[in-house]
Amino acid sequence: MADLQQQARIRSVLDDPTVRSVARVYAVALLDAVGNGDVAAVLEEARSFITAVLDPNPKFERLLTSAALPLEDKLKWIEKVVAPAGTPIFTNMLRVLAKHDRLDIVRSVIDTLEREIEDRSGRKRVKVTSALPLSDTALAAIRTKLTSSLAADPILETSVDPALLGGVVIRIGDTVYDGSMRNRLKQLRARLRERCLNEVQRGRDRFRHPEGN
Repeated sequence: MADLQQQARIRSVLDDPTVRSVARVYAVALLDAVGNGDVAAVLEEARSFITAVLDPNPKFERLLTSAALPLEDKLKWIEKVVAPAGTPIFTNMLRVLAKHDRLDIVRSVIDTLEREIEDRSGRKRVKVTSALPLSDTALAAIRTKLTSSLAADPILETSVDPALLGGVVIRIGDTVYDGSMRNRLKQLRARLRERCLNEVQRGRDRFRHPEGN
């Protein structure tokens, strides 16, 4: 149960726009530190830190992100667990996060790092959610349209949500284009409600001001 709660908290942190904004500061700083070095290797190390260290050891992650653990102890754990196998650049980033009490956003920093590298290489991650699985033809059409409108190579991440009823929802960064049937029905209900309210109001006005008076 604790692990499920931790996963839910992690996902909420990743989705928080404020956290993503702060995470981008650290991600860009890491890329600037790499300079002309091997960016791909740094990204692979960052991914491995998630998959090989944090994911299999949720207790260790809770330890690093705990407000009750003193900074000195967090730094000792970083030196013990990460420094022996990690590169100086990545290890130092963890030290900086620890000193600023931001180890709780390390996953978001790494996620943002990957997206920043994609953006700099002319690629853009796009989330496409549909009511039913999309065919290869439909995905190709979406990719073609996005390529022309974004002037970038879109990386499509697809998911299915039956609650959409039909159509698709496309998310690019913090911008959402909702073309789902659910959204269209919602807009239709809003227009019908507004029309009914207007009709009621006009009826009241006619009652208050009879014609010819």
